[in-house]
Amino acid sequence: MNTKPKFDPVDAWRPHQPNATQPWTIRLAAHLLRRAGFGGTQAQLIQAEQTGLAATIERLFDVNSAQAYNQEMEISGRLVTTSADANGLAAWWLLRMAKTPCPLQEKMTLFWHGHFATGADKVNDSRAMLRQNDLLRKHCLAQFQPMVTALSRDVAMLIYLDSTENRKTRPNENYARELMELFCLGPGNYSETDIKEIARCFTGWEVRRNQFVFNSYQHDSGQKSFLGVHGNFDGDQAIEAILQQPAAARFMAKKLIRFFVFDDEPISDELAEPIAVELRDSAFDIALAMKRILCSKIFFSDLSVGKKIKSPVELAIGALRFFDVSANLPQLGERLQRLGQLPLYPPNVKGWDGGRSWINASTILARANLFHEIFNNNSNTYAAGSLAQWVASQPSDPHYSGNWINDFLLAEPLSTAATAELQQQFQRSPALAISCLAALPQFQLN
Repeated sequence: MNTKPKFDPVDAWRPHQPNATQPWTIRLAAHLLRRAGFGGTQAQLIQAEQTGLAATIERLFDVNSAQAYNQEMEISGRLVTTSADANGLAAWWLLRMAKTPCPLQEKMTLFWHGHFATGADKVNDSRAMLRQNDLLRKHCLAQFQPMVTALSRDVAMLIYLDSTENRKTRPNENYARELMELFCLGPGNYSETDIKEIARCFTGWEVRRNQFVFNSYQHDSGQKSFLGVHGNFDGDQAIEAILQQPAAARFMAKKLIRFFVFDDEPISDELAEPIAVELRDSAFDIALAMKRILCSKIFFSDLSVGKKIKSPVELAIGALRFFDVSANLPQLGERLQRLGQLPLYPPNVKGWDGGRSWINASTILARANLFHEIFNNNSNTYAAGSLAQWVASQPSDPHYSGNWINDFLLAEPLSTAATAELQQQFQRSPALAISCLAALPQFQLN
C-alpha cells in the first residue's frame, strides 16, 4: 500500500484560515459539528456559521458549560444502575449524547470507550460500567497518562481483561499485552519479554468487593527490564515508561486522526508526526492535540469532508439532534445492537473497526429500517410539536442555498433533481422521506 500522504505533512496541520476563496460556510460548520459531536439543530448550525470557526471551536471545548447537565445525568445514571441492567445504562448514555450541551465531551467519551473497549456483557456490573464511563468523560480532554493510570485501576477494565487477581507467582500477562498493543504503542513496538516484565509490575493489583486494592504481599518487587529501561518498577511507573516511547505519541496521533479526520486514507508516520509532536511536547494533552486537528487545513479539505462513514450511533444521535426529537431510547438501543454498535457492548477488546465495516448491502437496508422505526413511532415528541410542523418551520434563507437537506444534513450534496424530489416527499410524508433519505449513500457519509 502506498503510504505517501496526499497532503504535505507540515502544511496539513496548519490552521484553516477562512478567506474569500475558501470562506467559512454552513457546510463546513455542519462538517465540524458532525465530527466534533453528533451534529446539531438548524439553529445551532446557523449560529456556528455566523459566529465563525474560532468562536465555534471555543464553545466546543468549553466543557464547563455542561456542568449542570452533567450533574443531572450523574444522578440519573446512579438511579439507572440500581436495576443492574446495563441495557438501561446504554439507553441513559444515548440520552446523554442526544441532549448534551457539550457534544465534543460526549464524542470524546465515545472515542475513548472504543479505544479502551470494555464490554458490559462480561463485566456484568452496571455500576462498574457507569464508573468507567464517568472516568472516560472526566479525562476525555485532559492528559493521557492520568487516564491510562486510572483505567489500569478501573474495576470494569480489570474484570474484562481477567486481571482481578494478579499474583507475583502467576503474573497476568493479558493486561500488559493490551496496554501496549491496543492502548498505548500498537503492534510491533514491544516484545514478548516486554509483556512478561511489565506484567510483573502490575502484580498485587486486585479487585475485592467491587473495589480496586493493592496487595503488597502479592507484588513482585524485583528488578524488571523492558522497553530499554531497568528498575524496580510498579504499575504506575511502567505506564510512564511506556508513554515515553516514541511510538506512543505516534500511535495515539494516528488513532485520533483515523477517528476524526478520515477512515480510509493511509496515515503515514510523516503525516501523523506533527500531532505526535504536539502530544509529546504537551505531556499528552489531548485537548491541545484535538484543537490542532479540528482547526487544521486537512480537516476542512476534500480529503476529510465527507470521507468518513457514520457509525450507527453517529447516524441515530445525529438525526435525533437535528430533528430535535425525543425517542424511545431503550428501543433505539436494541436497534443499534442489530446494526453492530450498542454503547457498552463493543464486539471485543479491540473495539469497533469502523470505516467501511459499517456498510454492506444488509446494513444499508437496516439503517433505513432504523429510521422508519424511529420516525413512525407515535410516542415520539418533537420540540416543534410534530415532524410535519418541524418540516413546515424550516426557513428558506437566501443566505444559504435555501435547501436545508443539502446544507445541513449531507456531507455530499444530492443532485438538483434528487433534492427536489426529496423535498416534495418531505411535504407529502415527512416520515417516509426520512426513511428514503436514510437509504441514500450520501446520508451515510460524515
